[in-house]
Amino acid sequence: MSDPIKLSLAEARDALKAKKISAVELTQAYVDEVEAGAGLNAYVLPTAEHALNMAKASDAKLARGEGGALEGLPLGVKDLFCTEGVRTTACSHILVGFVPPYESHVTSNLWRDGAVMLGKLNNDEFAMGSSNETSYYGSVINPWRRAGDTTPLVPGGSSGGSSAAVAARMCLAATATDTGGSIRQPAAFTGTVGIKPTYGRCSRWGIVAFASSLDQAGPITRDVRDAAIMLGSMAGYDPQDATSVDRPVPDYELALGQSLKGLSVGIPKEYRVDGMSSEIDALWDKGIEWLKAAGAVIKEVSLPHTKYALPTYYIVAPAECSSNLARYDGVRYGLRVEGSDITDMYEKTRAEGFGDEVRRRVLMGTYVLSAGYYDAYYLKAQKVRSLIAHDFIKAFADVDVLLTPTAPSAAFGIGENSDDPLAMYLNDVFTVTVNLAGLPGISVPAGLSSQGLPLGLQLIGRTFDEETLFKAAYAIEEAAGVQPAPAAWWKA
Repeated sequence: MSDPIKLSLAEARDALKAKKISAVELTQAYVDEVEAGAGLNAYVLPTAEHALNMAKASDAKLARGEGGALEGLPLGVKDLFCTEGVRTTACSHILVGFVPPYESHVTSNLWRDGAVMLGKLNNDEFAMGSSNETSYYGSVINPWRRAGDTTPLVPGGSSGGSSAAVAARMCLAATATDTGGSIRQPAAFTGTVGIKPTYGRCSRWGIVAFASSLDQAGPITRDVRDAAIMLGSMAGYDPQDATSVDRPVPDYELALGQSLKGLSVGIPKEYRVDGMSSEIDALWDKGIEWLKAAGAVIKEVSLPHTKYALPTYYIVAPAECSSNLARYDGVRYGLRVEGSDITDMYEKTRAEGFGDEVRRRVLMGTYVLSAGYYDAYYLKAQKVRSLIAHDFIKAFADVDVLLTPTAPSAAFGIGENSDDPLAMYLNDVFTVTVNLAGLPGISVPAGLSSQGLPLGLQLIGRTFDEETLFKAAYAIEEAAGVQPAPAAWWKA
């Protein structure tokens, strides 16, 4: 096979089963790509030897006519997922040298189905960021560039390593997590597909926690079919996670190509925000026309509490992070900075171990949970969160899915927004509502900006109705046509 990295995950799966290529050959091709793309900083820990050993085991299974749904397929793993015997740091200095003695439930499912681990992928520290600039290991560089411009761009965040690696053909697909848009926004910035499933569809056990009521795992892939295949393996009930929902996982791939005739698509009027790029607005209108042409019925809907989503999110998420990150104190694992007494040791360890953005969110979270402010901020935010969820329930009484933009702009330059936290937080304006309501959402590449950068459209569905999302997303993908890959300038 001339160039195996051009194969999609589905194509590689079929090629392995047909013995047109071996798992070792496929994995070696990706190991070479990871080495060639080191300048993008997508991987914080390549595991080439481990990957090739897994590939050899897959070849043995395939030779016997055995193997799982992902047998021999090389994947990247976000550094938020604990991997037994392989360093996991959440890209934070405070977890330096931490090697988990256990495996996350999601990655256990992937290895059960035969997938191969190429290494650990970069992410914003503790998943706190929208551009992958807060990682202790440095910024990830988007493989895309503006036309005629060599300015390095962000790949989105927090799953920027995942989105960059998939876009640069440095893995077939990658695991990611989404707390306020951290799968969908980076997918939009890199011309990839990212789905955040319903809260509870994928186990959170073994994933380093940011905000426990919002975090959800999902895949970033090259196309919708690959996303359906990946989610089928990642999802499933886990008794170790109290928020995991015990219900069957459908064969999502079967939903692809089904007719959209009679499907009702809602267009939330509140998502046409001031200052949104005219290109994003035009792309949204194009997406409406594509779905209409495929047989869908378009309806305008109202989500009146959308304007409160960002402030609500940036109260709830920091509050939960301040609680979750209290465990990192230098006593049991990770970084330890000695002090004159135990309190001094705590203070020095946390001051040196956490980056600026993490400290900012911990301080905000501690403030809104403190006596005298809990009712004014945190309790009020939870009430507004309920109103946002109710808006969606009301909308889904009339429509089957919602169509919105994924992000308010294309990818921006590294450093352009890093000194303005509020500008950075606005990147999540179209995505945070989905997490607050626990709904599934998917981003699909739908075109390029005038500067040649990817733009994405988002579909939002009812709880546990990922099948309808995949059906509608596939229709958008078909209408948009084959999207170009970034020019491999990093290999020059």
